[in-house]
Amino acid sequence: MSSTARRLLPVLRQLHDIEYLDAVAQGVLNPPASTGMPFWSINPYVGCAFGCAYCYARYAHRYAMERHTDGAPDTSVPAWLAFERRILVKRSAPALLRRALERAQRDPAAAAAPLLRGAPLLIGSATDPYQPAERHFRITRGLLEVLASYSRLNLVIITKSPLVTRDIDLLARLTVRARVTVQLSLITIDRELARRIEPRAPTPEARLRAMRRLREAGIDVGVNCMPVLPGITDAPQALDALVAAVADTGVTHVAACALRLQPAARTRYLPVVREHFPALAPRYEATYRDSVYVGERYRAGLSAYMTALCARYGLATRRRSPSGHTLDDTPALDPSPVTQQLTLALA
Repeated sequence: MSSTARRLLPVLRQLHDIEYLDAVAQGVLNPPASTGMPFWSINPYVGCAFGCAYCYARYAHRYAMERHTDGAPDTSVPAWLAFERRILVKRSAPALLRRALERAQRDPAAAAAPLLRGAPLLIGSATDPYQPAERHFRITRGLLEVLASYSRLNLVIITKSPLVTRDIDLLARLTVRARVTVQLSLITIDRELARRIEPRAPTPEARLRAMRRLREAGIDVGVNCMPVLPGITDAPQALDALVAAVADTGVTHVAACALRLQPAARTRYLPVVREHFPALAPRYEATYRDSVYVGERYRAGLSAYMTALCARYGLATRRRSPSGHTLDDTPALDPSPVTQQLTLALA
């Protein structure tokens, strides 16, 4: 790390090749007006040690780092790698959240007041709130302790980690007074395949066990099959096996969408494709050359197939637009294949 960045961001902890840096946050709540998304969000960390090759959030790390270091760049590692090796820890996040909600409780016109009236709040929109840092720093648990004092909240947590089950006590308390959903992300149940594309993320088996434990505790659980990777995780038999496995845990719904390949993620993801799936590399280059989205016919076919598949297993589906916004549940009906492996032909 550059000497300037190191001076401005003290190292709180170092584990192997990952540094955890102290980030003094001025605020913790991101309102819809600032993100363009239809929900409020909190990210207790910036960056993610799980290092998923396809992660769309890599682009935000550089800007966050520069904001916290007065523009000092980190030149010790490439920007795409800094996302998973330089994790910013917002130790003040619980205190900032408590202050914002206390102000909203006193003043209905306060910025955070919509949250007390049920406006959706998402923890983990751009980082995993239960990544390895959480075992030590417990920022996410601190946030939940604050939220557990309030009623009528509408809370969603997105994670890949079974560590979320550590907080079953708080989630159960929240569920009594608020609407709470845990969305566990899982794109394949093939452990070997997962290790290639999500090198440091928890195993599929561990995530399935977490789903079951959460459901047994009475907590609403859904699965984010996001992103579906064209030619890699989209084979019908693989999707069928995944949906069957998650249905067996008692989850209530599944959301799926195809890979959105942001420019910052291309630098990390395409070399993985070239190394492990070389036959697909030219197709990826062509498909994502002029857009971050795969073609409309592919998205339509995937949506139609997943809708039918989930219905077969008794799961609700949430169809997604390319930006991730929730749409209606009406399936598109053009399942034309666009990759070698995608054969999602519906009768």
